[in-house]
Amino acid sequence: MVHNKFGEHYQVRFQKNNYMQVLKSTRDYIHGGHTLLTHPLAGSVKPNETPYKSIMITTVKKKLNHESVKIIEESIYTCEKFVTTTKHDHQEVLKDFQYIDCSLIENAIASAKR
Repeated sequence: MVHNKFGEHYQVRFQKNNYMQVLKSTRDYIHGGHTLLTHPLAGSVKPNETPYKSIMITTVKKKLNHESVKIIEESIYTCEKFVTTTKHDHQEVLKDFQYIDCSLIENAIASAKR
């Protein structure tokens, strides 16, 4: 949903991965000089409860941002605590999780524009 809604105006990289893989991919970007713009664990949905997670980072690489490294590493550690995954097969439940994820990013974009 995030890709469909914002893909024309922002760089959106869609990954068909699980939550942990998205966090680790984000970590790679951070180690490459990008900075977190949203917290990887934002929202009230636990990592094992949702199959969708969008994280905003800077498009421009700069020097390593140690605060972003700390946050992403702590987020990965926290996610590892939720090793078991919950499988959601019902389309309506999946749409609800997409909506939550999209709403979080939409609010973050609105806050960033201020």
